[in-house]
Amino acid sequence: MKRVLLHSAFWLVYLLQDTVLEFVWVGPALKNIPEDVQFWMAFKAAIAAVLPKLLFTYFILYVVIKEIIKGNVRLSWIILQVMAAFIIIIILHRIVFVYYINPVIYGGVLKERPLFHVLSVLLAVMDIGFVSGVAITMKLLRIQLVAREREKNLIKEKLGAELKFLRHQTNPHFLFNTLNNIYALARKQSEHTAEVVMRLSKLLRFILYESKSNLITIEDELRILDDYIALEKIRYDRLTIHFQREIDESSGKIAPLLLLPLVENAFKHGASESRFDSFIRIHVQLQQGRLTFNIENTKENHTAEEIRDNIGLGNVRRQLELMYKEYDLQLQNEPHLFSVRLYINLTSYAQV
Repeated sequence: MKRVLLHSAFWLVYLLQDTVLEFVWVGPALKNIPEDVQFWMAFKAAIAAVLPKLLFTYFILYVVIKEIIKGNVRLSWIILQVMAAFIIIIILHRIVFVYYINPVIYGGVLKERPLFHVLSVLLAVMDIGFVSGVAITMKLLRIQLVAREREKNLIKEKLGAELKFLRHQTNPHFLFNTLNNIYALARKQSEHTAEVVMRLSKLLRFILYESKSNLITIEDELRILDDYIALEKIRYDRLTIHFQREIDESSGKIAPLLLLPLVENAFKHGASESRFDSFIRIHVQLQQGRLTFNIENTKENHTAEEIRDNIGLGNVRRQLELMYKEYDLQLQNEPHLFSVRLYINLTSYAQV
């Protein structure tokens, strides 16, 4: 219905424009006829003249363009069809003017040229070409806009699917590490085993349900970090953890499970590989939608080799690319210390 209304509006506007042109063009030859009658005659002439234009325009829109889009017909055959249709429409256009508009509508007042007079044929080409060209251009623009919107939606769906895959990839990675911790405690017959299982259940509940949202509050994200740290502290006796936070608005929004892999990485490659006293320092600052997250951990391999992203860091980097327009992730590997600095403008959320 909407398409019918749009097409009707287009042709109505064209008819009014063509009526005005016809009125101005023919008016001097109809001096003894009142202007309101002249305008009515011009309107009837415009209606009669529009019929060949309608036929040619819709032939191009719904036959030729569809064949081009499908790509099943050779270009030479399409060109031949258009040329044949154009010639037929020009002939029909001239017949309407010579045998109907002039003798019937204008009562033979106008001096009409022969059917195939060169100047008259050229005017017919311009008359048909103008309205058909405008209509075809609008159709092609609409097709292009629809194609761009479809492409945009496909890209959005692809990025959304990739983001879900990254989060699902992170979840088993986290679960695998935590189950290793529970296994180690169970072998020691530790009294903390039940507590660890309970905390793991709490974390998994969050991962399965709340992390499905595009955004969660900073408060919820930090609560998950607290639960994870508490779970890990049970395992490591000679580990000191400093967790400092400066939050101006705890209800600020952030993508879920974005900070957890960074903390998990500090435990996995710091405390778990350390034979002596070690520490993890975490500092979170949120000021006016700007988040700065710093975390550093001791290490004992005494090397400062080139940093390579593991699964956790690689996933964080890719999620940042998908979800935020303004961010910075920096890694620093020193002989005794590994540090990560993450900056995010949380207001630059990309709406994947």
